[in-house]
Amino acid sequence: MSSKPSLPKGTRDFGPEEMARRNYILDIIRGVFRKFGFMPLETPAMENLDVLTGKYGDEGDQLLYKILNSGDFLSRTTESDYRDGSRHFASLISEKGLKYDLTVPFARYVVMNQHKISMPFKRYQIQPVWRADRPQRGRYREFQQCDADVVGTDSLLCEAEVIWMIREVFNALGIIDYSIRINHRKILQAIAEAIGAPGKESELCVAIDKLDKIGSEKVIQELTERGFTAESTSRLKPLLNDSSANLDKMEQFIGSGNSGISDVREVFDLIRSSGMDHVDFDPLLARGLSYYTGCIFEVKVNNVSVGSVSGGGRYDDLTGVFGLPGLSGIGFSFGVDRLYDVMEELSLFPESANTFTTALIVAFDQNAWSYGLEFLRELRTAGIHAELYPEVAKAKKQFSYADKKNIPFVLVAGESEMEKDGFSLKNMKSGEQELLSKSAIIEHLISFNGAQ
Repeated sequence: MSSKPSLPKGTRDFGPEEMARRNYILDIIRGVFRKFGFMPLETPAMENLDVLTGKYGDEGDQLLYKILNSGDFLSRTTESDYRDGSRHFASLISEKGLKYDLTVPFARYVVMNQHKISMPFKRYQIQPVWRADRPQRGRYREFQQCDADVVGTDSLLCEAEVIWMIREVFNALGIIDYSIRINHRKILQAIAEAIGAPGKESELCVAIDKLDKIGSEKVIQELTERGFTAESTSRLKPLLNDSSANLDKMEQFIGSGNSGISDVREVFDLIRSSGMDHVDFDPLLARGLSYYTGCIFEVKVNNVSVGSVSGGGRYDDLTGVFGLPGLSGIGFSFGVDRLYDVMEELSLFPESANTFTTALIVAFDQNAWSYGLEFLRELRTAGIHAELYPEVAKAKKQFSYADKKNIPFVLVAGESEMEKDGFSLKNMKSGEQELLSKSAIIEHLISFNGAQ
């Protein structure tokens, strides 16, 4: 007896309705990226493990999906290799992995193609990535990312443009209650020094990145477990519980002259003319990825059950690990799966996002079917998404098909309609129906599509 089919945990099928809604989001994001001068790029689903490992911190490395070498992958291993532990053993039987994000493969691409591309290089990339994470709502093992990155400039105009792009996308999606949080890794480095834990910025970032999820007491506990002294955690605690922190307060805490403070101030100056709506400085925003070196961003939609929906930051030397040092870049990513959940929770998808076909031609005899087939070509030539029901069938069956597919208009041809070289156009939502000429129907449907 065959087993019942199932999906791996943390993955999903997307049916036509889900794909229509996902494409609605993706089309808006893609349009904004292109408007800001970003060019498309794709990289393979898999990368060599030496490209991926060491770029995301210890926790990130543990979430990499490794691919077994093809053939007899155990033939070159020994019993002692197995005893040396899983990390050593895995390196012998796996040389490739599924990509964890789009930024590291992008850096690899830039290095390999540095003589073909013009700097600054602006690219966007929309592809799936994979992480061996614990599945939960808003967190999947396979999910789509939408990245936009600029490399080859350290201008803070790029940081300002990140904020402008996020705002434009959210405005087009109808999301109005959200927060763009911004911080700087040099501020986090200075915090580590100010609390008496110099050199422990990475451990600090990993812990405080969980503040929203586990609370300040658990963060203190984790830092203690990571070797922070009681004096250091005591100095940090007021900052963890201060919801009104701003740049001036932060400067008092870490001292003046911090380049991170001045960078964030400059970004705020650049965007001030367009308004400071939705943008907040957050000195405890950490972003868990270890390759960030400058400004970092995170975006959350308020009053929903989903976590952050976008994030990113500046990396001054990501390409250095691939042999091209000193190439500054900045990038950010939209999480399409989380945006989808937000849009669904807030009921923001327009009805048109679920419309695949604008008009269905129905026929109740063979003559009407042939007549409809002829007009079908005219509709499609005019750019109208149209179908002819593939067989002569009862009216109820054909109208039910239109209803289930959310088709807004049905065209009916009987003897009187064919005599007048037209169709009865029925609006499936209002129930209104009128006999129109073919040209009038085309004009009406084109006008309807333009209003969507």
